[in-house]
Amino acid sequence: MDYGLLKQLSEAPGVPGREERVRELISRELEGAVDSLESDAMGNLIAVKTSKKKKAKRVMVSAHMDEIGFYVRFIDDNGFLRVQNLGGFDTRNLFARPVTVHTTSGDVLVGVMNPGVKPVHIATPDERETVPKLPEFFVDTGLDADTVKASVRLGDPVTLRQPFEDLGAVVTGKALDDRVNCFVLAELLKNVKKPAHDVYAVFSVQEEVGLRGAQTAAYALEPEIGIALDTTLAVDIPGTPTEQRVTKLGGGVAIKVMDSSAISTRWLLDEFVALAEGHAVPHQFELLPLGGTDAGAMQRSRGGVASLTLSIPSRYVHTVTEMVAKRDVEASLALLTHYLG
Repeated sequence: MDYGLLKQLSEAPGVPGREERVRELISRELEGAVDSLESDAMGNLIAVKTSKKKKAKRVMVSAHMDEIGFYVRFIDDNGFLRVQNLGGFDTRNLFARPVTVHTTSGDVLVGVMNPGVKPVHIATPDERETVPKLPEFFVDTGLDADTVKASVRLGDPVTLRQPFEDLGAVVTGKALDDRVNCFVLAELLKNVKKPAHDVYAVFSVQEEVGLRGAQTAAYALEPEIGIALDTTLAVDIPGTPTEQRVTKLGGGVAIKVMDSSAISTRWLLDEFVALAEGHAVPHQFELLPLGGTDAGAMQRSRGGVASLTLSIPSRYVHTVTEMVAKRDVEASLALLTHYLG
């Protein structure tokens, strides 16, 4: 697999509603590899690869392009930016983070994000123990207020900055939720020449703010089967009891039983388990107590769609150091290929 493409996807900016850079990158990658490629009104990128078999089913496979991030919501008189979050953040992971402000003119400003709190040298013991809330964070570009106000408009996206790193058995970087599965889905489309089913590959938008892109795409496409590709918690690290780890990094593709948005369709789940076992694809089961994927939107579309999620275990989810194992990435692609190839 070409992990250079994953590096490009990870480092590309694309907060909910502003996924255009990611969409353009994937479009270029898939040119000539699919039967049709178009964007819908929401901004979803839909790639179609049709089967030649008479009893082929309509299968929607969805991986979301958006990453958690921010919009500028206020510029104060000193030029500091206040932001509105898009998706779920643990503020403990936001201290002293470099960010990029993507201006309407197309220019980018580099800044740093910090909370408005006293440094440790002058903070009281109680103040040192307090975790700031998101409204206390601001972005400092180092520029004077007039320059900032001339460059930045309310609603401009702000993304966290982090280089992608290939560490051998694992890779780490920002936005692997869910660019790693955009990568898997693109690889699938390039490698499967004659699919067993009609594949409607949806690179969806606005998943992090409510599964919005998958909802409209599923309504329009009317699939018979829905497969979401996403990441999930691998909390196999110090500080968390073994029974709460959800999945294990390197344990193979996670076949989701349930999360808080959907319970996987049982016969479809059993079919994927049988495929994984029959082809010796490394796999594990996932039960996620909180969180959802595009399967939740697909399953509820129209009269209902048989749906499940295939997840890639990830450490440090919703941070800029998300980590996934290549073994799990390749197992996910292998299982999908056995089903659709």
